[in-house]
Amino acid sequence: MADSLRRLVNTSTYSILQDKLESWYKDYHLVSCDQNLNRCCELLELTSKVQGQLFTILNLTAREGGHYAGVDTLKSRFLPWLGSCFSIASSGVTSDTSFSLIQESKEKDMKIRELSISHEHEIKKMETQLNSAQMQLNAVKQELEDAQLDLDETRNKSATTLLATEDEIIQLKADLMTARDEAQMYKRKLDILDDYERQMRMLKDEISILTTEKSLLQDRLIRSRSSSPIGHRSRSPSPLPYLRSESPSWTRLSNSTRQSRMISRFNDIYSIERLDAQSLLKRYIDDIEMVQRIIFIATVESFHAAKMAFRQFRLRVRKTLSPTHTGPESLDDTVMDYIIRNLDLYDVQSSVNDVIRAMNVNPKISFPPEVDFILISSFIREVCRLAFSMQTLEPALDIAFTTDGELFSDNKYRRSYDSEYTAPLVAYHVWPALMEGDSVIVKGEAVTKRGALQWSPRRSRSRSRSTSPVRSRTSSPSRGLSSLNRSASPGRLSPSRL
Repeated sequence: MADSLRRLVNTSTYSILQDKLESWYKDYHLVSCDQNLNRCCELLELTSKVQGQLFTILNLTAREGGHYAGVDTLKSRFLPWLGSCFSIASSGVTSDTSFSLIQESKEKDMKIRELSISHEHEIKKMETQLNSAQMQLNAVKQELEDAQLDLDETRNKSATTLLATEDEIIQLKADLMTARDEAQMYKRKLDILDDYERQMRMLKDEISILTTEKSLLQDRLIRSRSSSPIGHRSRSPSPLPYLRSESPSWTRLSNSTRQSRMISRFNDIYSIERLDAQSLLKRYIDDIEMVQRIIFIATVESFHAAKMAFRQFRLRVRKTLSPTHTGPESLDDTVMDYIIRNLDLYDVQSSVNDVIRAMNVNPKISFPPEVDFILISSFIREVCRLAFSMQTLEPALDIAFTTDGELFSDNKYRRSYDSEYTAPLVAYHVWPALMEGDSVIVKGEAVTKRGALQWSPRRSRSRSRSTSPVRSRTSSPSRGLSSLNRSASPGRLSPSRL
């Protein structure tokens, strides 16, 4: 018995019956009557097989219990169940019930036919739509092939045009190289011409000195003849060294004048251009501290870029003038004289671009993405020009070394209006101090706050200088400089170049 029961369990007959019943229930209204009847008969056959197996298990179980075992159970449960089943089967179905069943079967068959017809109609409709879509797809494919042909033709034409354009570009590049060579040649000629003009001015100066010396010698000779005999002549030293010592180059004569004018321009940039740049940046940045940091860093980077450009420009001029240098002046003086007379050759736009690139990677600056430092390019340009001109002075002017969190110095800075006057450390700088060697020419401006720390290791690129402030101004530096130039030599320097 145990083996028969195990086989019945392993075959999962009841699970198969349940799955077939659910499948029949889902497809009952979609299949025909014959198919429904076939499924019903299939279920009956499976049920009869299961009942046969159960009867076999019942028989085996009764045998295992002995000759009289299970009699009470069979009498009390099995025999009454068999009698009730046969009685229900015989008396449950009447003629009316069978008629109603037949009628329901016909109605279901009609519904199945209608569903089948509608299903076929939908299938035909979908086939029609599919054919139409296929035709449209073929038309689109044909258009795509035509477009591909047009594209290939256009590509071939473009390739031909590109080859012609490349030939033109090569020819234009060759012409550009030729024009550049000619420009370099003309530039060298112009430099030689300027050198000739400088030598002519030097010769004129020497002629004027010699003329003065000659007149003085003649006067002394006349006075010596009239006051003493010929053999008793005065052996006073010649006035030539005195005249030469009193006739330095116009560069040294105008150094103090140009310095005064540059200091005045430095103050004007602080009071005018700086405020204009600050107002322009405040339209996009609400933090006034960040605006002041941006302007200060732009000033420091401008001085650094101008000093680098001045060194490169001086090396180029020295390399150009050294082969043809002659005269009483040293080569360095000649180079500096040439630079002062030709300040307009300074490529200030290149320095402006370098400053903007340095500010874009500065970690101290944070600004909205829509803000570009080109907004303050005019301010940067003016600072670069002034810083470049300051390198031509002797000694050169420069800005003081600065770092956030440094100890505040009254000699170098004045406190901003929003500072904490009892704070000993500098939170950030508003304007750098102008230095001449170790002397403070113009004080800078700084903001002091308690708890200010040096949050960034980066330092400014200017040299450190500190002493008492000295300021000098002239009422009209351009007028004095132009008159001094006219008295010194007939050069072509214009005061506006400073």
